[in-house]
Amino acid sequence: MIELVESTILAEQLKQTIVGKKIKDVIVGQSPHKFAFFTDDPEKYPSLLIGKEISETNSHGSFVEIVIEDRVLLLNDGISLKYHDKNEKRAVKHQLLIEFEDLSSISASVQMYGGILCYPKGEIDNSYYLVAKEKPSLLSDEFNRAYFTSILSMPGMEKLSAKAFLATEQRIPGIGNGVLQDILYYAKIHPKTKIKAFSEEDKDRLFSSIKTTLKDMIKAGGRDTEKDLFQQIGGYQTKMSKNTLGKECPVCKTIIQKEAYLGGSIYYCGGCQRV
Repeated sequence: MIELVESTILAEQLKQTIVGKKIKDVIVGQSPHKFAFFTDDPEKYPSLLIGKEISETNSHGSFVEIVIEDRVLLLNDGISLKYHDKNEKRAVKHQLLIEFEDLSSISASVQMYGGILCYPKGEIDNSYYLVAKEKPSLLSDEFNRAYFTSILSMPGMEKLSAKAFLATEQRIPGIGNGVLQDILYYAKIHPKTKIKAFSEEDKDRLFSSIKTTLKDMIKAGGRDTEKDLFQQIGGYQTKMSKNTLGKECPVCKTIIQKEAYLGGSIYYCGGCQRV
């Protein structure tokens, strides 16, 4: 799934590979997917994009933004994005393929569900994107301890669990059910722990963990549960994920567990992360 770590890495890789290239061909919906979401009529994408040049690429929360002259393409959630050079065979299964004049291409395929959204520049009405663009990036100095405290102090926060606080309602765009597992592990907080039970030390550890864990993930090229634009697995070794389930915690040797919670799975160490 695309979260802040993945969107940051993908946007930079796209900047290095496709910015300045002109679009030769666009294929949409070659492999129909029930949970591939488009804006308006996806059959219009070719007429809207062919002949135009990639202007820039950016990351906003869990969105990868590709600016194509007067249009903006947004990719999010369960989109798998791949780059194919001119000597590579083009992808067969995909929901979107963009080929450039130099015969290189990028393809986007939906894993579980995902958005492939095309808007006129300056007319984007996607509320999740707008919130992600408006709020301070987790990687910026603006996302500081004072700002974090202001979010924790909002009405009703004390009733939420740590997972609900981090990954719902776009309170902190870019954090999803993937990256929050290690964030909470390093903060020594169980995903089910209520905000009202947090001590000041818990809050300090959580803020510090958000900042350092995300930067470590990006510096290592992403998580080892995800792939980048070139289909390389990330170099960051997750501590709490499907890759470590049933193994010993590296700190206390307690066996790592998994539970279903809030519409997804949580991974935790019962020794380091007590409710």
